[in-house]
Amino acid sequence: MNARTVVAFALVVVVALAAGTPALAQSFPAKPVRLVVPFPAGGGSDVIGRILAEKLGERLGQPVFVDNRAGAGGSIGVESVVRAAPDGYTVVLASTSEIAINPSLYSKLSYDTVKDLAPVAMVASTPVVVIVHGSLPLNTIGDLVSMAKAKPGEINVASAGNGTITHLSGELFRSMANLTWTHVPYKGAPPALTDLASGRVQVMFSSLPAAMAFIKGGRVKPIAVSSRVRAAALPEAPTVAESGFSEYDVEYWYGIFAPAATPREVLARLGHEIGAALKLPDMVASLANQGAAASQLTAAQFSEFTRTEVAKWGGVVRSSGARAD
Repeated sequence: MNARTVVAFALVVVVALAAGTPALAQSFPAKPVRLVVPFPAGGGSDVIGRILAEKLGERLGQPVFVDNRAGAGGSIGVESVVRAAPDGYTVVLASTSEIAINPSLYSKLSYDTVKDLAPVAMVASTPVVVIVHGSLPLNTIGDLVSMAKAKPGEINVASAGNGTITHLSGELFRSMANLTWTHVPYKGAPPALTDLASGRVQVMFSSLPAAMAFIKGGRVKPIAVSSRVRAAALPEAPTVAESGFSEYDVEYWYGIFAPAATPREVLARLGHEIGAALKLPDMVASLANQGAAASQLTAAQFSEFTRTEVAKWGGVVRSSGARAD
């Protein structure tokens, strides 16, 4: 093969590849989409993921099935998507924990959440809710502070795992209030909530979607929410800020991410359909019933938001001294 032939062949390949990308986007999706949820069934991410999967499947005209891949604070599930084929058929519903916290929590994380993942769409956000076992004489944040100071180290505070938002939101409050208590990490929110409901632990800073069924069933008692404004799903629960800690402000968010090399046209199609699904009244109502608010961020805004969140929570992790290696 002479030089002229080689150049001509290369041009044909380039043209074919360039033409193939729009064709791929136009035919997408031609098969079911796998939505990885990097936490166990029953947790907040799983609840949000299943609500989204149903509506997104209807929008795409293909089934969207949830694949729970738990472990290592969500990093196992996220890594499976980073390593997946970048074709749009494997995406992850990741949250504050996996995207913004884990990069500082795990010194040996095998991927970069900013460089190796493409933000597709923010789905929802929710406050963290401070919940206690019903038998405790705690009705306010002030009551919790008083008990923790009267019994330093004796209160057991559950979390969905070391370094998760449920751990660090508690650590942030503990440091602000200058308290001493015992952190009890679990492998996901469901077992932590189950033990809280049974009285094996006394307190938890939980994502609201994960805790709603326990709250509605009267198995745990909410005493405050972490956001700046009260949660529509729990209007009777005051914010931590209005309870005397004005600087405390934590919101937990969920978003869809794909492998970084996924074609832009495919990302745009996914983002468009997710955005349309989030405007459906029944989708908004389903999320609200779980204490979550449907996102209104554009794709560009979500991309910038994730970068600022990585910086913010990196600082919290470093100040807390939390490690998960």
